[in-house]
Amino acid sequence: MLLPDNIHPENSIYYNSSFILELLQTNSSIDFLNLYNEIKDKSKMTFQAYILCLDWLYLIDVAILKNGKVELCS
Repeated sequence: MLLPDNIHPENSIYYNSSFILELLQTNSSIDFLNLYNEIKDKSKMTFQAYILCLDWLYLIDVAILKNGKVELCS
């Protein structure tokens, strides 16, 4: 869920996407799996939630996957 009203916010895509954005702001381009490993150290995000967060960030034109790297859109 993007903004849940009946579950903990740490389970939402909106909340978990903030961790991805935080890392992408320090590294504008990072390997897809390396990014997940760094995210997993900070939060207990599952790989499925990670993919959904990347989908969400792509849909709102914030991040893109290019040549195996996740990049911030300019």
